[in-house]
Amino acid sequence: MAVVSWKEILLLSGLVVGCYWNSLSCGFVFDDVSAILDNKDLRPSTPIHNLFLNDFWGTPMAEERSHKSYRPLTVLTFRLNYLFSELSAASYHLLNVILHAVVCVLFLRVCRLFLDKTSSLVAALLFAVHPIHTEAVTGVVGRAELLSSIFLLAAFLAYTKSTGPDHSIVWPPIALTVVLVAAATLCKEQGITVVGVCCVYEIFIAQGFTLPMLVDTIWQVLQGKDGFPYAVLQTLLKLIVLVISTLLLVIIRVQVIQSQLPVFTRFDNPAAVSTTPTRQLTFNYLLPVNAWLLLNPSELCCDWTMGTIPLVESLVDLRNLATLVFYIFLGLLAYHSLRYRHGSAKTVIMALSLIVLPFIPASNLFFPVGFVVAERVLYVPSMGFCVLVAHGFKMISHKGQLKKISWLMIGLLLTTYTVKTFHRNWDWESEYTLFTSALKVNKNNAKLWNNVGHALENQNNYAKALRYFLQATRVQPDDIGAHMNVGRTYKNLNKSKEAEEAYLVAKSLMPQVIPGKKYATRVAPNHLNVYINLANLIRANDSRLEEADQLYRQAISMRPDFKQAYISRGELLLKMNKLTEARDAYLRALELDRTNADLWYNLAIVYIEMKDPSEALKNFNHALELNPRHKLALFNSALLMQESGEPKFWPEANRRFLTYVEEEPDDANGYFNLGMLAMDANENAAAERWMRKAIGLQAGFRSALFNLALLYSQSKREVDALPVLDELLHHHPEHIKGLILKGDILMNHKKDTRGAKACFERILRMDPTNVQGKHNLCVVYFEERDLPRAERCLEETLDLAPNEEYVRRHLSIVRSKMAAMSAAGRPLSSATTEGATTEGVAASSKEEVLQSVKEGTEEAAAGGEEGRGVDAVGKEVGDEKNERKSSTESVRGVGVDQSKSLDNSQSDKRTKGKSTKDIKDIEKKRAAALKRLEEIERILSGD
Repeated sequence: MAVVSWKEILLLSGLVVGCYWNSLSCGFVFDDVSAILDNKDLRPSTPIHNLFLNDFWGTPMAEERSHKSYRPLTVLTFRLNYLFSELSAASYHLLNVILHAVVCVLFLRVCRLFLDKTSSLVAALLFAVHPIHTEAVTGVVGRAELLSSIFLLAAFLAYTKSTGPDHSIVWPPIALTVVLVAAATLCKEQGITVVGVCCVYEIFIAQGFTLPMLVDTIWQVLQGKDGFPYAVLQTLLKLIVLVISTLLLVIIRVQVIQSQLPVFTRFDNPAAVSTTPTRQLTFNYLLPVNAWLLLNPSELCCDWTMGTIPLVESLVDLRNLATLVFYIFLGLLAYHSLRYRHGSAKTVIMALSLIVLPFIPASNLFFPVGFVVAERVLYVPSMGFCVLVAHGFKMISHKGQLKKISWLMIGLLLTTYTVKTFHRNWDWESEYTLFTSALKVNKNNAKLWNNVGHALENQNNYAKALRYFLQATRVQPDDIGAHMNVGRTYKNLNKSKEAEEAYLVAKSLMPQVIPGKKYATRVAPNHLNVYINLANLIRANDSRLEEADQLYRQAISMRPDFKQAYISRGELLLKMNKLTEARDAYLRALELDRTNADLWYNLAIVYIEMKDPSEALKNFNHALELNPRHKLALFNSALLMQESGEPKFWPEANRRFLTYVEEEPDDANGYFNLGMLAMDANENAAAERWMRKAIGLQAGFRSALFNLALLYSQSKREVDALPVLDELLHHHPEHIKGLILKGDILMNHKKDTRGAKACFERILRMDPTNVQGKHNLCVVYFEERDLPRAERCLEETLDLAPNEEYVRRHLSIVRSKMAAMSAAGRPLSSATTEGATTEGVAASSKEEVLQSVKEGTEEAAAGGEEGRGVDAVGKEVGDEKNERKSSTESVRGVGVDQSKSLDNSQSDKRTKGKSTKDIKDIEKKRAAALKRLEEIERILSGD
């Protein structure tokens, strides 16, 4: 057997790179989205053993909606890609190109067993550039074919070495073959068919039997005329080992899928649910269709389901002639190869084994599969096709007069295939280009119209997407998914009435529940999402919440294990304030899937609403154990710990907020809450840095601006606080606390009573009943030495707040001052008040302003109107509230609308209460203010 030279390896690799280099610019399209983007098994946070428990798409094999495609080794390579480049599509495509080059080299080595050096190279070159391979190479999920082919060819090459020079059995290659067959099967199911190829090789190539010889030998043995020849016994022993190993693999595979075939619908494979003879005629017609794709890959399509190939419903259908011609041609080739022993016959029989045996699992002849035609399953069968073409080239080129023509034809064929492959790669650049190219080939497939609509929907081009979805309903009026897509798009266009009508049409197409018959076996699980989508739509109307709940319960009654229905119902019950029922819904969903971090998160939200922060924190922690980078759980658990008022929680809250901003570096709320934690811990420099970061990301961030100004004020940096307050009031001119703080700084530090007066008057124009603003304006009048006006002002303030003792005392002081001045014969509104008294009142103004801010904000904190409210020094959180949302699982395709646990308008209810340290600080400041007030009163009384 001639080895493969380095020049041939470089030639094949160069040709593969030349054909497929443009695939590196393609993204994740079609099935790549489910297998890569939506597959949690790729993430490092998912335990590695999950790869061996879930199917190719990351769905547990035990679940009914599982596709039952068990390919853990392929998923492992995706996980390695993710480890090195996360979701950079180029690295995934690059590895596919490399794997295809490896397959080409191995295939050349296999061809050397049956063809001469030149013909085998021609076969390998044809295989390298055949356009039918674009789906397997450029589509990332095609890696299953590539990996399975590598192990398949390696297993076959290992088996060819199982016979020694003296025709004895060499067991190590057989053992290696069994291992490689298992590996091929763990990459894709069709890998197990290499055992059949090995059997054909052993009987007809290694042992040199023809079919007549084989039949004669068996007949002689059965008649007892002769015993088994030694060579035949050795062959039987080897084949028995292979067959037993294969049966063990099949048994294990059946155990893995729990003896359940995947659920497919008539939309996936219409012939599979058709009656006799339509089913048989159609499935047999698909064989010449696949053969034609190998011969003439000019019109390629990424999806051949639904109405792409009309059913063959009658024996008089002319397409049956194609089936007949195909079987005649195949029979002649088989007859030629099985009857004779010469080299040509051996080449043909091996080519036929490579074409037929690997294709059997996808042929629909023995069991239905989830597609009508799939180009990527022709990856291995195309090897046999290329061997036949190369063998034909060899036969023709040996005839002198046809040699040049044969070389010209093979060169033209290679060039044509190369150009077609290169241009076909561009179709896989995006979902839009892929599906629009498919529509050029076939306009009778509603799924293609739907998928173009999905691609446009992802670009937020809803109007154009709607036209494609509507066309899908015209092409396939009974396509439930198409009507669901129409409904969802109308909803995105804010046309609720039309959306509801479309959902109702989809709902009417659902099969009715038949007592005693399992519902899920007659409908695609995703189609049940019509109940979820319709309920999500109508629950926007508060008067229809019970109706929405009825839809959720109807979906659950049809499928008690419908996890999404429990999740959505839990969200609705939370909105209806039925907290116990919402909790029970999430607990039921957790019984179905305890590894879902989103469910634990949603349950934590329910416990927050139930005023059980400790249980909420436990569930947040559960979510983070499953997904340490769960952004919502990180943020809201940190917020919960921050609001607890317990300093022991602050370091962990700080760590979680830091992790959150790593995940969401552009979310100002994360930095703002880091700043609030730093203020709680009296780390002013850090607080200032985080607040500045938040403001830089979100101009006009109300809470961040106010608290930064407050921080400056507390740090005796009042001059720095003023520009921050100006920015705050520029964006939020009605921010009352900002106006109070600005007025305080202007009056006490800038001695600008006019500016302070403008601030307080502005407050009263917005809210004439604001006690703080009114009282501080009274202080301004006193500063302006207008005692009568100050008296009237304080009287009005006392009318607004008759229980405020400090207002009553201040009014008494002003009246005493007025009486003293009247007795002395001095004017009550002159500018000649005694210096000591003026200074005393001026000195008191800041204390009184802060006292009024403090007393008012303590009430806010107690009432929870501002979330965490304003603490003793006026700290504010809550006007930029962070929503606590539910995480819902996304469903690709017709899918579920992305609803949230809480409406987007619903603000989070934060944990109330203050720490012991905060309460002590309040009391200290209150005592200091009262002491200062007593000093002022003594000064006034003395005067």
